[in-house]
Parts: sequence; C-alpha cells; structure tokens
Amino acid sequence: RIFSKSMAIRLLRAVFGIYVASQVVQGFVPPTKTGSVLYSKKYASKLSVVSNVDRSTEKNHEVVDLNRLDNAWEVHKFGGASLATAELYRTVGDLLIKEASGRGEGAIPTMAVVSARGGMTDLLVSVVDSAVQNFDEATRILEDAVQSQISLLNELAPSDVTAPIEIRLRQDAKDILSIVQSLKMIRTVPDVTMEVVTGFGEIWSAQTLYAYLQTQDVPCEWIDAREILVVKSDGSGLGEKGEASTGGVVPLWEETSLRMKNWWNDVGKGKGFFDLDYKTSVPILVVTGFVATTADGVPTTLKRSGSDYSATLFAKLIGAGRVTMWKNTNGVYTADPRRVPEAFPIASLKYDEAMELAYFGAQVLHPSAMVPCIDDSIPVYVRNIFNPAFEGTVIEGRSPSLREVAESGTRNWRSNEGVVPIKGITSVDKISLVTLEGASVMGGGKAAERFTGAMADNGITVLIITQASSESSICVAVPENQGAKALAAVQDAFELELSRSRVNSVSLITGMSIVAIVGEGMAMNSGVSATFMSSLARASVNIRVIAQGSSERQVAVVVDANDVSRALRAAHMAFTLSETVASVAVLGSTGTLGLTFMKQVYGQKERLAKEQGIAVCVNVAASSSKLLICKDANGIATPDIEQLLESEEAQEFDTDKVSEVMEADVNPHRVIVDCTNSEAVANNYERWLSNGINIISPNRNMAAGPLEVFTRVKQKTLLKNVDWLYECGVGASLPILSTLRDIRETGDTVNVIRGCVSGTFAYVFNTISEEVSFSEAVEQAVSKSFCENDVREDLSGLDVATKVVILARNIDMAINIEDVEVESLLPDEIMKKDYGEGKSTLNRAILEDLKLLDESIMDRVKAAEADDRVLRYKFVIDRNAGTCKCSLEAVDRIDPLFRLRPNENLVAFETDRYTSSPLIVKGAAAGPDLAAAGMFADLLRLTRTFSSLQY
Repeated sequence: RIFSKSMAIRLLRAVFGIYVASQVVQGFVPPTKTGSVLYSKKYASKLSVVSNVDRSTEKNHEVVDLNRLDNAWEVHKFGGASLATAELYRTVGDLLIKEASGRGEGAIPTMAVVSARGGMTDLLVSVVDSAVQNFDEATRILEDAVQSQISLLNELAPSDVTAPIEIRLRQDAKDILSIVQSLKMIRTVPDVTMEVVTGFGEIWSAQTLYAYLQTQDVPCEWIDAREILVVKSDGSGLGEKGEASTGGVVPLWEETSLRMKNWWNDVGKGKGFFDLDYKTSVPILVVTGFVATTADGVPTTLKRSGSDYSATLFAKLIGAGRVTMWKNTNGVYTADPRRVPEAFPIASLKYDEAMELAYFGAQVLHPSAMVPCIDDSIPVYVRNIFNPAFEGTVIEGRSPSLREVAESGTRNWRSNEGVVPIKGITSVDKISLVTLEGASVMGGGKAAERFTGAMADNGITVLIITQASSESSICVAVPENQGAKALAAVQDAFELELSRSRVNSVSLITGMSIVAIVGEGMAMNSGVSATFMSSLARASVNIRVIAQGSSERQVAVVVDANDVSRALRAAHMAFTLSETVASVAVLGSTGTLGLTFMKQVYGQKERLAKEQGIAVCVNVAASSSKLLICKDANGIATPDIEQLLESEEAQEFDTDKVSEVMEADVNPHRVIVDCTNSEAVANNYERWLSNGINIISPNRNMAAGPLEVFTRVKQKTLLKNVDWLYECGVGASLPILSTLRDIRETGDTVNVIRGCVSGTFAYVFNTISEEVSFSEAVEQAVSKSFCENDVREDLSGLDVATKVVILARNIDMAINIEDVEVESLLPDEIMKKDYGEGKSTLNRAILEDLKLLDESIMDRVKAAEADDRVLRYKFVIDRNAGTCKCSLEAVDRIDPLFRLRPNENLVAFETDRYTSSPLIVKGAAAGPDLAAAGMFADLLRLTRTFSSLQY
C-alpha cells in the first residue's frame, strides 16, 4: 500500500534491467559458438580483471602484431545492402578471396567486418517492440527472421558446414525469447535488452559468410567482436537509424588489445594460421560489426550504423595498412545522387572533410569511423561492391590548420581556375529549431550558459547553434524527435524569466532540414558563402539559420524540408560540380513549331554540355490531347515525341497535372516552353511564375491579352525573380524586344516604332505578279509554313496587331488589342464563315474563297507600281500620339520596307538619339525553323542567366 502503481512499475523496470544485465554477464545467454559465451570466460581467465581496469580511453594502444607478416593486414567492411541475398554473400566471399590474393606483391591477410543481413536489424527491433504488446507476434517475427537466415545459409554451404551453425541460430532464437518474454509485464524496453537482441543480426551474418568461405577451401575463421572489443559508452540504446553519432562509445584499448592477442595466440594458432606461407596463403577473418562488450561484460553496440566504426577500430587494433568500406555506390559522392542526379564520386578527401560530410548526413560514412584511422594515418577507401574495378574514394591526410591558412593568404575561388573549394554538399533531414528570443536584458553570459546547459542536462543533441548580438536570441537545430523535449527544457530553464517577461518567447519550429557545403578550400578562398547563398536565393529557397564551422571547412543553413532537394541541386550547380541543368516542359510539342524546337534542342545537347556546361532536360512533353511525364532524371531521350505520346505511358493532357509536376520538380531551374496558341494554357502563366517557373512563350494570348492581366502577370516576374520571355513571339529569332530594352535601359526615349512583322504578308506582297495571283501567293506561304494554323489570323491583320500590342506595352503604352487600328484584307463573310476543323481542311477551303479577292488586290498592286511604289503591310506605333495602326500601304523607295525580302521582318526605332536615321532590326523571320531558333535563343538566355547568377 505504500507504493503507488506507477512507482511499482518503475521499480519492476529497474529490477528487470538489472536482471537482464546480470544474466548476460553470468552466461545466461548461451554460447554463440562452441567453447565461448558472449563474455568469454575462456579468455577472461587470461586477462586482468576487467572491472578494475582504467575505463578512460588509452590513447597509446599496443598494436596486436599478428605473426609479423610481410604485408600488413587489410580490413574490409560490408554493410547490410551488400549482404541481402545468398548471391551477395557469394559475391562478398569471392571478393575477399580476390583481395586476399594481393595486388602483385604477395598475399594480403584479410579481415572482413560485416553488418547484419539487409533488413535483419529492423526485424529484431520489431521482435523487441512487439513483445511489449504481443509476445506471439514477437515469436512469429523472430521465427521468420531466423528461418530466412537459415534458408540463406543452406543456399551457400552443404549441411556438414551449416548444421552446427543452424543449431546455434535456433538456440539464439530461444535465448532471445527468454529475454523479451517479460517485456509485456513491465511495458517498456530496457536499453540493454534492445542492444543484446539486435546484436544477433551481426552474429548470424558473420557465421553465414564464414560458412561460404569454408566451401572455398581458404584459411578462415569468424570472430564475435563481443569477445574482443571492450568499450565505454556514455549513451544507451541503439540511437536513431542513420544517426550521425556513436553515442559517446569509446574503446578501452589496453583490454581490447590483450583480448585480440590472446585470441590470435589461441584460436588463430589452433586454426593453423601460424603455419601458413604468407607469401601465397593468408587467413581471412570474418568479424561481427556493430557489437561490443562493456567493461562489466555486458553486451552493447556501437549504435546504429556503427559497423564502420567497428572496421576502423579493428584496423587500428591490428595495425592495418588500409580499410575499405564496400558500399553500393562508387565512393563518396559530391551529393546524394538520389536527390542530385548530376552528383559524381569524389576521388579523394581529407579525414577532416569526410568527418564533416558524415556529421551533416552523408550516410555513406559513419562520422566516428575516421577517428581511429586519423590516429594511425590509415587510409580509408570507399568502393562499390557491384563495381570493384572502380577506384572509388580514398580518405587520408589532414586539412591545413587555420594558422597555416592565414599564413598562405586567401583569394577569390573563381580566380583559381579548375579548382573547386568544396568537395561535397550534404543534408540532414527531420530537424527542429528551438529559439529563445529577447534574452538580452539578462546580461552577461547567463542566457547562453543556461540555454546550453539545459540542452546538455536533458541529453539533447545540438547540431547547430547560433546566437545574435548581446544574446538577444539564441537558436539551436536539434533532431526532430528531440524537439518537444528541447522546448520543454528551455522553458523550464527560463520559467521565471518568462513569467516576468524578461524573456520574450521560446519557440519550436518543425519540418526543417540542414543543407551544408563542405571542403577544406573554403578557408583559403573568398566568395564561397556568397556563391552558396545566391544559388539558394535564385532557387527560391528561404534560409532560416546560417552557421559556419570554426574550422572554416563547412557552411550550413537550415531550410524548409520541402526545399532540400532544390537547395542541393542549386548549390551543386553553383560550384560547377555539375552542368547547369534546365528542367524543361514543352507544350504543343507535336505541332510544327514544337517539333522543330525539339529537334533543334536535341541536336545541340552534346555541344552545349561540352562547350558551355549546360544540360537541357525535357522532362515533360505534351500535345493538345496527350501528356508524357519522364521519370528519368536525364529527361526524354528522343525528340521524336509523337510516337511516345501515342504509347501507354502517355496520359490525357491536363494543365493542372503539368503544373503539379513542374512545381514538384526539385531542379531550381525550371522552364515551360509554350508552343501552343491556347488561351487556356496562357491562363496558367501567373500560377507558374508564382511558383518560380520560368516561361518561354511564342503564344501571344497573354502578352497581348487584357492589359490588367498582363500587368499582374508581368509583376510576378519581379516578385518571384523569374523570367517570362516572349521575344520569339514578335520577330521569331530577330532580337527586336531585346534591342528595344537596350535602347530604353541606356536612357533613350522611343518615339515611333514602324515596320513589318508578318512573314506571311512579306512573302505574299513580294510574290504577287502577273503570273501569281493573291490567292496563289497565299497558298505558297501556307505550304512554306509561314502562316498561322488559321490563315485568316494573318490576312485579317490580327497576327500583326497582337505583335503591335506587345511592342507598345514595352514602351509603357497602356494598349489593348481593341485600341489598335487594323486593316483587314478579308471581308466579313470569310472571317465569320465556318470552315470546319483541321488545319489543312480549313486553309484549303479558305484559299478557295480567297480567289474572289485576287482581282481587287491585283488592282492595288498595279496602282502602287504605277507610282513606283510597292505594297507592304505596315504597322506604326506613335508613342506621343498614343496611337497604333496596321494597314496595307504603298511605300516608296526611301522607305526601309521597300526592299523587304519575301521571308523578312523589319522594325525601325525612331528615338531621341536616332532622329535622322532610325535604328533598324531586319532579317529573316518567317517559318518554323526561325521561330524555333528564337525560342531556343530565349532558352539559352535563361540558362546563361542561371549560370551567371552562380558567380
């Protein structure tokens, strides 16, 4: 009656934890192989009393000289992904045999450190977690896990090899159930229970690989690391999956070295390893990763992802010449290739750089793994088990100190051609920010001291800390699963100040991620942070926190989790670690203009990549009815899009779907090329620009649409720092709008713009003669693809009028299409007549009716010729008068339009500076080839902008 129910449960939990630990020490967990238990009594009798040794980490350990070999040992570490199937175990075994045969200078004694089979650790965690609620479910999961390992084992070796191992595995399963069967009663999982159970994955994996090696007739043995590796741990539990910390686990070198030496002199000698001719035959030792033993003899772990640490600890222990971490990638990459498809393997890293990358989330390496190798200058290689011929990444050497950097001086990194100051870009997901604001009134160092003290006292992992001047605010980035705990810790620490308003507030923001650039060159070069920050700004990534490490080897920012991939790609491109990639959607890709554009782009892809470092990836293509979305990061492989849009992969065209795909694209450089003449498509421009997507558009429905809408959309380009380019919508490939912009930006004032911007009219009125009628000339223009899909748009003057509106708006005239005085060459009967659907059918019917106009048009041609003039469809924009006009006029020889050729456009600018003679832009502009070239030029302008903003 004295104890409450909650107190009783806590007491039970404590007693159970002590019970499990004591049973483990006493050998309650049965032998993992004949003659040895988890805490090996056989070897312990030859050692000093473990509980009496100094438990601090000995810096000067004794290297265990294993038989004074000619070649130093080499350590190879294999993760779970490399050991997922029987075939992969064979691959690993064969690779070890090959590596042990040497590289031409004699055989190399080899040690393999292995993780649990892929997915096994998670299964064992599930066994423990399930036992709290449902012991039967835990039993089922465990049986499945053990049986899958045994099935794999039987695929690798005959029964005479596997039988004793299978017996041990089944006994292990019984022992695991004995440990977890009481968890339901105490309703919690002691850390020691979790660590004991999950360690069996490595025990089983090592024996499985050992079984295969026995079939290959090579000298081999397996080692339970819990019999050798003695550690001291400041933390408990496994840690989070992929967590960049070993939880304060440090080796006790003196005890560990003695155990390794005794094992070698006992088991190694007994296996005949002393009698081998090491020039031709060497032992292969398979060691369990991840697991170890405390100084009190209790099994423990090196925490999640700790097998890398196991490998380098054993490498230091035996004086290895090198360590190879076998992964499923070609080394350490410049960024996560799953998020940055352009990432590539790094040839070499310094230890310091590798540790920074690992700390900030590069899961290809474990951060603590570098420490033992740094002490003894052991190079670490990261190689691909599926591509062993590739050299991978080598990690060795130290970065220069800040004093050495200061003595050598700095310079802008762009001036050091070919040398990039950073080695990689990485990220840490699931981050929370805890911020204390308005603490400056407390004065001194009290706020910072109490804030960081609260973090330390509550076991909070602080990844980044920043502080404003006078301690007015302090912010830390912590793992998301510790965010609420960190918030409560700070609130408790400043409870009195918060109640008296001496501190403004304490807040928690979740859903954040860290993005960091890493490289020793950052300390020696200026402009690195500027390049990093500007690349994120261009990608519309908002930065919440900025921090630079005191080593000056990394700069980290905290951003919204949804922006991480875009930030990584933007930074990767900014430092020319990859090509500048434009992610492009082409709408109207099966029309004449769209197909021509696609062929031009694909025809120049290789040259652009080689000469300009630009990659254009068309990821979305659409016709008026079908939509193709490419899931390959390299984009659609062929410009022959028509066939692909008829395949099963294509879906119904939907502008909302296009918007969703482009908005979700993590590439910071996104472009939609609108080759349609659709008003419905143009109505999406505002949404696309608002979401940071650039637009290239010969479609004039928006640029010449209602002035109010045009103005609103145009403002989005300024607010969102994106571009809407429609140069090609006025004069195809002629630089008309860009010339106009240059005139105005240099301070000149445009008074009049005149000329001809219709390829159809230029051709028709250069072709009409006694032999060629008006209708025949128009028919020729249609056959040359000079006209719009409906030729009435050209002949009515509507095509020219929309271009005039665009030009007028670019000199700040508030003009709508209704404000343009337009002369149409077509009577109302033809304009209003329903000619059916289909471009060819429609235009063929219209051309038949145009014959009615042949005589009247020819009369006007002859009248002009009689006056030594020629007919031209001319536009005039008079800014001062506020008028715009398009009409068919007879021009004399002094008019620039007199010599206009059949496929040309001409625009003349009369300005305050160009008074006596106008500035003229003239050239070929008719036909899909030139129109597509104008669009391509706009795209290249954008990509050059993307690249230049990285400088």
